[in-house]
Amino acid sequence: MAFVTLNKKSLSTNYKYLQNLFKKYDKDWAPVVKLLCGHKQFLEFLLSLGKEQVCDARLTNLKTIKSIKPEVETIYIKPPAKRSIKSVIKYADVSFNTEFITIKWLSEEAKAQNKVHRIIIMIELGDLREGVLGEHLLDFYKKVFDLPNIKVVGIGANLNCLSGVMPSKDKLIQLSLYEQLIEAKFGKRIENVTGGSSVMIPLLQKKQIPKGVNHFRIGETLFFGVDLFANKTILKMKNDVFLLHAEVIEITEKPIIPYGEIEENPSGEILEINPEDYGTTHKRGILDIGLLDIATTDFLEPVDKKITFIGASSDMLVVDLNATQKKYKVGDVVSFKMKYMGALRIMNSRYIEKRLI
Repeated sequence: MAFVTLNKKSLSTNYKYLQNLFKKYDKDWAPVVKLLCGHKQFLEFLLSLGKEQVCDARLTNLKTIKSIKPEVETIYIKPPAKRSIKSVIKYADVSFNTEFITIKWLSEEAKAQNKVHRIIIMIELGDLREGVLGEHLLDFYKKVFDLPNIKVVGIGANLNCLSGVMPSKDKLIQLSLYEQLIEAKFGKRIENVTGGSSVMIPLLQKKQIPKGVNHFRIGETLFFGVDLFANKTILKMKNDVFLLHAEVIEITEKPIIPYGEIEENPSGEILEINPEDYGTTHKRGILDIGLLDIATTDFLEPVDKKITFIGASSDMLVVDLNATQKKYKVGDVVSFKMKYMGALRIMNSRYIEKRLI
């Protein structure tokens, strides 16, 4: 079997670190919880830490959050699809938007549900994912402000989400200037300028965030303690909130080189042969987890650093145990740290047990 653990103590440590960090710089933040994939026990613990605002990109997850804590403010962090409008109004207090027609649909549905729906308009700053182009922004706002049952509560932007464009002080100044331009043109206050995700934290620590940018959505650094500029764990944060554990189901000394005619495997790969490996053997372990769960080993890191990957099929992962000093046996568990995308895939697998420890 295989299971993933969420360490309550480590997550609490990271949560408190971020609370203190954003308080120090007089900024607000909200956890991005899509990584939890709507897992109720994990969400209950996170919500118990005290945050009154959470972000997710899946409406079923927001529905679960509202069932746990109805008073929490929920933010839907992508432009809504037309067929999801009714659920967006029902389960999201705030949504990110980039299309006028979508906001018009939200307005109509909010009126039908007797609600005022709050929106944040996303602006394109160069990463070329979602966002209104700057030259169209004023005309866009002019139309949106006239819609009933809609309240514009902020503007925002995403960087390093698609094309790898990193944030900078200049780009955040640009976002802040858009806020000032809108307020001057329309005489309406913009409450929130939400500057981005975990990738912004190093800039905050270096005092590179303009005063006008006052809100952030944090997921990866909350769950992994990572500095996304330096790609290392932030001092005093934890990188073991999530651990993946897979049971050993076979250990055998086998030849390094397969025998027989070699063609593509089911993943479309052809094994590269090192002639020096002919006639040699090594200790191979098979783990009870496979590509159906992890998709790739690229986002996994064995806690035992002497273990290396040999390959994987749909249901089994094969590792090299030759260099490790630990005497693994069948029934033992091999543990892995994960990067964000690895944990996201594991959390989304219904075959992997989830445990709160």
